[in-house]
Amino acid sequence: MFTGIIKKLSKVDRISWQKGSLFVEIKIPRGWDIKLGESISVNGVCSTVNKISRGNFTVEYMPETVKKTTVGDFQKGKEVNLERSLRVGDLMDGHIVQGHVDCVGKIIEIKKVKESIVIKIKVPKEFMKFMAPKGSVSIDGISLTIVESKKNWFTVSLVSYTLENTNLGKIKVGAKVNIETDAIAKYIFNILKNTGHAKC
Repeated sequence: MFTGIIKKLSKVDRISWQKGSLFVEIKIPRGWDIKLGESISVNGVCSTVNKISRGNFTVEYMPETVKKTTVGDFQKGKEVNLERSLRVGDLMDGHIVQGHVDCVGKIIEIKKVKESIVIKIKVPKEFMKFMAPKGSVSIDGISLTIVESKKNWFTVSLVSYTLENTNLGKIKVGAKVNIETDAIAKYIFNILKNTGHAKC
């Protein structure tokens, strides 16, 4: 489990395909003592470290993960958001993020509003039932607050710290991002659905 508070930015160093699976080597951030088997959020995707060598750590993605996230678009030099898994006693500064990406969203607008940047993201409309204004959402692993939500898009506002310390500071219109909706909203919806109190 994660909080959506990005700890480091790093870069993809190498990618390779083996029997349909994607292996991604990422540079180990300075000061990080990574262990084999450790779970790390890479752009919001819960990833298991299966190899450590030459200052890099390697994670493996199954075809299903490649299909449902943006990891298949990774290339050498791509900047990625990293967060290590939450430990007992750690501060919950963001919200509960599982690293289980629901869908891929597309940036359709970026505009400056006073001192912040507001981005509009289009997502498949079936996921909008989990998006509430002032609710939480994870975008490429970053815990953010929804400003506005409509039929198939929502907006978030980015402050200077987020712009400077995550890869959203360099995001462009047309870019694709990993979206994880709020876990609590999904659980509540599922309970209501199973008791006949929610519409799909």
